[in-house]
Amino acid sequence: MLFRDEAEFVHWLRQRWPDRAPGLKLGIGDDAAIVKPARDCDLVLTTDLSLEDVHFRRDLHPARSIGHRALARALSDLAAMGARPRFALLSLSIPRTTRRTWISALYDGLGRLAKGQGVTLIGGDTAVTASGPVMADVVAIGEVRHGLALRRQGAHPGDGLYVSGRLGLSALGLAFLRSGKRLSTGAPSADNLPAHDRRAALQAHLYPEPRCRVGMALARRALASAAIDVSDGFARDLGRLCDASGCGATIWEDCLPLVNAKAARDATPLELALYGGEDYELIFTVPRTRLSQVPRAIGGVALHRIGEIRRGRGLALLGRGGEAIPIEAGGYDHFRRSDRI
Repeated sequence: MLFRDEAEFVHWLRQRWPDRAPGLKLGIGDDAAIVKPARDCDLVLTTDLSLEDVHFRRDLHPARSIGHRALARALSDLAAMGARPRFALLSLSIPRTTRRTWISALYDGLGRLAKGQGVTLIGGDTAVTASGPVMADVVAIGEVRHGLALRRQGAHPGDGLYVSGRLGLSALGLAFLRSGKRLSTGAPSADNLPAHDRRAALQAHLYPEPRCRVGMALARRALASAAIDVSDGFARDLGRLCDASGCGATIWEDCLPLVNAKAARDATPLELALYGGEDYELIFTVPRTRLSQVPRAIGGVALHRIGEIRRGRGLALLGRGGEAIPIEAGGYDHFRRSDRI
């Protein structure tokens, strides 16, 4: 059984979420929530829609992963702005045949990530349909000190180009899910990929960690001149940053943090890195005079210098042979493809 009525669902939801949090004046249960921004801070708001068979598949993704990923997508946008995540609202559309245990698991996944990131769910909406896909729309609200928000616009020729974490892990994890492969207890798999590398790829896809702490540190230190998160693919998102800043970029192939070469079958590690998408790492640029101040890691997340911003337009990959090769700003585009997963 789903829920008898909306009142039972709202009561169930209120039992799972605290009604007290810093800045929260009124939460779940009224017509709208009321929050009070911290002094001298700007509010940063974003929304992200997760649609069944576009962003997830119920036969591949557990309900906990779907909830986690729905919130992670929105929090990654806040991370790219250098904002501290504070509140979220979830609007959910589900078919009537959905089991209550599945909904509970979805909220468990969303709740676990929210707790780890200091986020409170303060409302939303729910619709039950006769049939059709599951849709989860998350509105996330963050705060950033006035004047310190990171933007795509702001990179200049000569700035260093950086990325956090590793690129291509999420796409690799999705490939494992599609292949139907299961993890062994510790021995290398049939494709000679160690089990821990497999787990890292599956974790990166099913339960990505938005880089909010990295973004907040970059904003607090006023270190980054521009930033964007990697959601639709590194090349596409870097292209967006460069377009907004009116410049181009040279990427050093040898410096890209790639996945294990043994793991890639249908695509090379470089292709996974450039076009895989859903890594939710941060791309950011740093003025030449501040390069020495960039730490090797923030909060345990490695930061890699992978190139530089240059005059002109477009992206170029500087290969091992020293030749700069133009690359397409590929990746995912909702208006060019009808499916994603």
